[in-house]
Amino acid sequence: MTVNQRRLTQHYFMTAPMPCPYLPGRFERKLVTELRGPEANNIHDLLSRSGFRRSHSIAYLPACSDCNACIPVRVRCANFESSRSFRRIQNRNADLTRTVLPATATQEQYQLFSTYQDARHGNGDMARMDARDYRAMIEDSTIDTSIHEYRRPDGSLIAVALVDNLADGLSAVYSFFDPAEHKRGLGTFIILDLIEEAQLLDLPHIYLGYWIGDCRKMSYKMRFQPLEGFRNGQWVSMKNSGHNID
Repeated sequence: MTVNQRRLTQHYFMTAPMPCPYLPGRFERKLVTELRGPEANNIHDLLSRSGFRRSHSIAYLPACSDCNACIPVRVRCANFESSRSFRRIQNRNADLTRTVLPATATQEQYQLFSTYQDARHGNGDMARMDARDYRAMIEDSTIDTSIHEYRRPDGSLIAVALVDNLADGLSAVYSFFDPAEHKRGLGTFIILDLIEEAQLLDLPHIYLGYWIGDCRKMSYKMRFQPLEGFRNGQWVSMKNSGHNID
């Protein structure tokens, strides 16, 4: 496979089948490539527009046999449709301060990450990540990546988002927050804040990863309209189905 827009050639590999983490009884395979060298940012930009996501220094795309449930999605920021519920969430979190920092892991972040994993994903692989694993997740990036920290008025950390900075938008790689603050709707707030930031920077898109219709924990992304999905080699409109996120 060749990325020909800038005459950049990448080597791609298929992973072995593994149990799907989202749909029970199914197996996943991924098309993967390394993001290395001076053109890593440009390659990542191009691949993101073709549905790829990043983890560490790897870009990947689901390439499963007999399954196309994972649909890459992005929000069109200029035409974002706010709602009364969204505005309520923004008002609940108006006391928070966001700081954009280099992608550097801290012990404070890791403590919040561990608390979040234990409360929300106690049986998942990420709940077993130690401080070294967390540092690798944050810092093992060869492209333009930042950390968004959200703090209460007393300065305590309440939420974190790992964000890739693209030529055409922001990519929400991973976020976590204080699970005791569930009434704030912090998961939704982080996405709303990224949309607002992209609008201020005149960036057209927020990339939200994959939407899976049969996976409840992924389906919330439909709430952020207008939403586009990458299908059959092009970005097409996807309609709202009214799912929620905490």
